Amino acid sequence: MNKRWAIRDNADEQLVNELAAALKIDAVLSTLLVHRGIKSYEDARLFFRPDYRHLHDPFLMADMEKAVLRIEAAMAAGEKVLIYGDYDVDGTTAVSLVYSFFSKYYSNLEYYVPDRYLEGYGISTKGIDYAAENGFTLIVALDCGIKSVDKIAYANTLGVDFIICDHHLPGDELPAAVAVLDPKRADCGYPFKELSGAGIGFKLIQAYAEKNDITFSEVECYLDLVAISIACDIVHITGENRVLAHLGLSKINSNPCMGVKTLMEVAGRGTYYTISDVVFLLGPRINAAGRIDHAKHAVELLINTEHAGATEKSELINIHNTERKGHDLQITEEALGMIDGNEELINRNSTVVFNEQWNKGVIGIVASRLTEKYYRPTIVLTRSNGHVAGSARSVLGFDLYEALCECSDLLIQFGGHRYAAGLTMHPENLPAFIDRFEQVVSATIKPEQLIQQIQIDAELRLSQVDAKFFRVLNQFAPFGPENMAPVFISKNVYVCGVANIVGQNHVKMTVMQAGSAMFDCIAFSHGEYLPKLVAGAPFDMCYTIEENVWKEWRTIQLNVKGIRFEEGS
Repeated sequence: MNKRWAIRDNADEQLVNELAAALKIDAVLSTLLVHRGIKSYEDARLFFRPDYRHLHDPFLMADMEKAVLRIEAAMAAGEKVLIYGDYDVDGTTAVSLVYSFFSKYYSNLEYYVPDRYLEGYGISTKGIDYAAENGFTLIVALDCGIKSVDKIAYANTLGVDFIICDHHLPGDELPAAVAVLDPKRADCGYPFKELSGAGIGFKLIQAYAEKNDITFSEVECYLDLVAISIACDIVHITGENRVLAHLGLSKINSNPCMGVKTLMEVAGRGTYYTISDVVFLLGPRINAAGRIDHAKHAVELLINTEHAGATEKSELINIHNTERKGHDLQITEEALGMIDGNEELINRNSTVVFNEQWNKGVIGIVASRLTEKYYRPTIVLTRSNGHVAGSARSVLGFDLYEALCECSDLLIQFGGHRYAAGLTMHPENLPAFIDRFEQVVSATIKPEQLIQQIQIDAELRLSQVDAKFFRVLNQFAPFGPENMAPVFISKNVYVCGVANIVGQNHVKMTVMQAGSAMFDCIAFSHGEYLPKLVAGAPFDMCYTIEENVWKEWRTIQLNVKGIRFEEGS
């Protein structure tokens, strides 16, 4: 698929030069900082040196005082408390950290994760009934609940109180819970709005610890779980999230909790984890528990403090992940076959595919793969509990959630973010929904949004990439949404050593530019360029600069995102 190369506008030249002089760094690096809103030495110091002292006061969050008081009252009265969370990575890490923290100080405590297939996303009637029937009078709900107005009203009739800790966008009405912790509430003045679900849970235990004179060390030991949630829920890695991710990655790489440690062992990588490694090595395994069996296995792993027990759980989850991969590949092939053989589907601006036999646990992954292939808003649907349920994914710049709002009269429920969502409908509404969704997308999407874009941050000469440049660039990490790894463009480079195919159509090569050293490169899915590359034709390339770790060897590697030859060459 052809991709657009879009180079960012130039930053303020005077500001770039002043910052470069103040920090004694290359002007390209100061340009990257200015693009991130960093305009002074002090801004740069805060950016490059994330510290727990930069975390916001948790009591700035609306209802935090109410939440802590209700938990204290429950503990004082010996009430049964249920920690409830969603079945994805964010939900299970949130449940694990909140349960693990409070279980140190209170024993009348259990956790509950809904069954993906029997209960679906969010607060379930079955979960509320379980609480009422078993004498629980307080539920702390994590990563869900902000739109569960009817469910919370039902719980109130049964004498079950709720504290909601959510990070999704509220509806017009807030649930009638004892406390609703969500920075996206219109009346919440909390300074940072993009916390993950586990991030909200972390702020809750931070607030409780502060009020009860518990040292911060008793709270920060759960930051590895927070970092995993931030990475896997694709939230912004700016502001407070950047601090939490930085501290959490440090813990992952130095002293992870036992569950995370054994999961890293079965994943085959013991240390040197980046946000990307967390997303691709740990996240799928944690998610696989709920996709294949039940997400309670993920919580059982993450709260486990014994090496033998944690290893057993990690190995089970690893088996689930292998099974998940099989389902993923099979359903992706079937979905691609449905589209490739249908001219009408190929020519649409959206993709909606349905097969009642597909495994609900992996359709989100399949939606992502179809979006990569066809690059347009995509929904993958299957049958679930008599309904049609699915996962949706979007493309850069297109608000998927708003598009689903335009189809809401055809849906039983839906929820999610700008780029990812879940939805449920009655089977008889499926044909009308497919047509409506296509109409909405076609009417609102811009033509350029249907062409994948490579956003290039700056032009760079390879001779500028020395040890100091790389050392400073590394301090821009952790990378993620709103703080992506910078993409550079270098022109008139050429292969100066071996170039060959590795894996499935990937090119491994060594390149240089006039006056530069040689650099090892990996260009994923660029095998079609190999004949011109080995012929020595000069080309432009865009790439990220990364560290390649092989056993104990660590080297600089360019990860090539795009290659362009001169016209006619």
